[in-house]
Amino acid sequence: MSNFKQKKITTKNGKEYTLQHPGVRTVAKINDRVKNKHGIPSEEKVCDEMFAHVVVEPKVKIEDFESYIDMMEVANKAYYFITGVDDPDKDKTDGNDQ
Repeated sequence: MSNFKQKKITTKNGKEYTLQHPGVRTVAKINDRVKNKHGIPSEEKVCDEMFAHVVVEPKVKIEDFESYIDMMEVANKAYYFITGVDDPDKDKTDGNDQ
């Protein structure tokens, strides 16, 4: 897959990021790498993987964030993007709550 799908996101605090899908095989490998021996995803590993392989602009790492909430918002949006899960925050902000 040479043309990976990209998506721009804006966080609640107004920062913009560009996400790029790394390909299905890479997503499967990421899912394997982030889990502990009991199959539970590690927040730190998920963040590291999302920032290394999915968030392409600006390039960030955990240490670049001042707020845990901001860091997890970016990592979660990146994870939702690569796994095809709808962002649960999306419905809250589109004004169509009916």
